[in-house]
Amino acid sequence: MGCCNRRCGLIAGAVFGALVAILGGILIPVGNNIIEGTVEKEVVIEPGTTAYENWVSTGVSVYRQFWFLDVQNAQEVLQDGAIPVVLEKGPYTYRTRYIPKENITFHPNHTVSFTLPMGAIFEPSRSVGTEEDKVTSLNLGVAGAYSLVPKPLHGILENLIKSSNSSLFQNRTVGELLWGYQDPLLKDNVGLFSPYNGTYDGYYNVFDGKEDVSKVGFIDRWRGERVLQFWGDKYCDMINGTDASSFPPFLDKKKPLYFFSSDICRSVSAGFEQSLDLKGIEVYRYILQPNTLASPTVNPDNKCFCTNQETTNNCTLAGVLDISTCQGGKPIYISLAHFLGGSQSLLENVKGLNPSQEHHGTYLDVEPTTGFTLRFAKRIQVNMMYGPSNVITVLKKVKDYTIFPIVWMNETAALDDETADILKKELVSRIEMLDITQKALLGTGVAIFVICLISYFVVRRHQSKIV
Repeated sequence: MGCCNRRCGLIAGAVFGALVAILGGILIPVGNNIIEGTVEKEVVIEPGTTAYENWVSTGVSVYRQFWFLDVQNAQEVLQDGAIPVVLEKGPYTYRTRYIPKENITFHPNHTVSFTLPMGAIFEPSRSVGTEEDKVTSLNLGVAGAYSLVPKPLHGILENLIKSSNSSLFQNRTVGELLWGYQDPLLKDNVGLFSPYNGTYDGYYNVFDGKEDVSKVGFIDRWRGERVLQFWGDKYCDMINGTDASSFPPFLDKKKPLYFFSSDICRSVSAGFEQSLDLKGIEVYRYILQPNTLASPTVNPDNKCFCTNQETTNNCTLAGVLDISTCQGGKPIYISLAHFLGGSQSLLENVKGLNPSQEHHGTYLDVEPTTGFTLRFAKRIQVNMMYGPSNVITVLKKVKDYTIFPIVWMNETAALDDETADILKKELVSRIEMLDITQKALLGTGVAIFVICLISYFVVRRHQSKIV
């Protein structure tokens, strides 16, 4: 009777272990469904969700750091046609994106519209000097006029340059170059980011995700249009993805992320590079795709971004984007910092640049379950162009067209400790606890089942020998 009870107990233990293991197995899809349902609810853009508060007003401090390329040999360039030598000077740091979105309106088609106020506050503690620091840089007025005035009218431009006592280079303060000054040649306010404070980016219309969470944050319209009006081409004028502050949840490493940047007037994509730990939270790092600013000879899709055959060597130049069509005619060329990924000729025409992916590459660190961007660095360089002229005195020694770097910018933000703790408590710890519970139940159940089953056969074999 005792032996029978022992065998029955072992069989019951095996059954119990199997049930525990099955429970652990069942919890895996059930738990995943719970997590997915919670995340899909909280990433929707509507009042009361986790996403909404940070969407309306950025929860972390966003900074724009500026490094100027200070010209070291201005006179040699003018008198002898020497190659310009530049020395990086910075950072000069401003806090940005501190003003909440305005004119937020929800629409029946599951989109929400808004405008994004622009503002910049100088941060002395994060800067190497003041806004009154002087920089020797390309003369914005002369370079701008050279790009806009046809060669047959260079004689008129030469007279204007002389009468205004202008030259190819000028000495200006940091504040003047960024936010504007009265230019003696153009008789107008000139600045790389002028006007800025008090202006707006948008209107934007983005999908709120209520109807389809896979489209949450995707831009439906910008300035009332579903496509851009800058490039004259269906492909280049597409508005793809989000604004990069967040993406739809449940990222797939194999798929690129698409986002639109009004700073460069186009959509771009970023590919997965590696997984990283950010304050105890796993994030996926995405970097710009290598072919983003490739020449059309390498990436034919970029052909529609080439708008000037002459200055781009018949569209073979890589690494720069002429955005004058979306800058009100301002002849601005955008590149990555230090011409990262650009043609070798860009570095040969200006000395002192040392591009590196670590210091000059753009990246996004995105939490893969929610799609929230927790850290980023958007690094772009503002350039202008000048070239040879037989009439304009300050350009007579110039041998070829030069895309000249004026300043590069790093717009950056990172998850703070307080927000990281909240995210870990509300999301990461719950996922980890569920995962541990699932594995513990599955492992314990299998162990009990195996031990009881082995013990049952041992007891049974022992009893058969006695009989």
